[in-house]
Amino acid sequence: MKKDRVCAIVLAAGKGSRMGTDTPKQYLEVMGKPILYYSLKAFEDCDAVDTMILVTGAEELDYCRSEIIDRYGFSKIQSVVAGGSERYFSVFEGLKAAEKTGCRWVMIHDGARPFVDNEIIEHNLETARRCKTAVTGMPVKDTIRICEEDGRSISTPDRRMVWQVQTPQTFLCKDILDAYQTMISRGHTDGITDDAMVAERFGQIRTVMTEGSYRNIKITSPEDLQWMRMHLREK
Repeated sequence: MKKDRVCAIVLAAGKGSRMGTDTPKQYLEVMGKPILYYSLKAFEDCDAVDTMILVTGAEELDYCRSEIIDRYGFSKIQSVVAGGSERYFSVFEGLKAAEKTGCRWVMIHDGARPFVDNEIIEHNLETARRCKTAVTGMPVKDTIRICEEDGRSISTPDRRMVWQVQTPQTFLCKDILDAYQTMISRGHTDGITDDAMVAERFGQIRTVMTEGSYRNIKITSPEDLQWMRMHLREK
């Protein structure tokens, strides 16, 4: 077996309440295919990725097997596992499944980021192999202000040092799994919004940012859906 195996964990267990639909956003169809399809397709077509784990809601397991994996012929998906009530619980379930594949690297990606592509994936992996971690993102374009709850400004950070965080985020499988196990066993999950935070707080892992693309947005609102349709038509 290849020693440097890469497993992509694709998260599709969220409800997407901000979209305002009964259907979870990752299963909404755009140009005849669910949003999740486009995310999975990018990793399926990337030669650098060996296998995938799909994490979804318990009630969508059968749907994903028949209407996503079988329908579109995703051969790299090793297993479909049920996620949890929060993103970090879903990642933890995905990591436990990924460990069983014998992978060295795990790439954790939001299923609602359909514009990830081969260039982003390979650039992320290149950084991870050099630096032991890789967190995809882009430098912010706008001025950022830190404010109190009532809107009063506290400070303005140097824009050159501020990034907007995306996925995939890549780690050594053992390191990030250990960090998640530590976090969950201690119950210290308040404020956790991405995997890099878990790595830093509970694994003492210094993460490294690597450029993705401003197109690599997370679909969260009806406006994002319109943008996605427009972009796909242009392609």
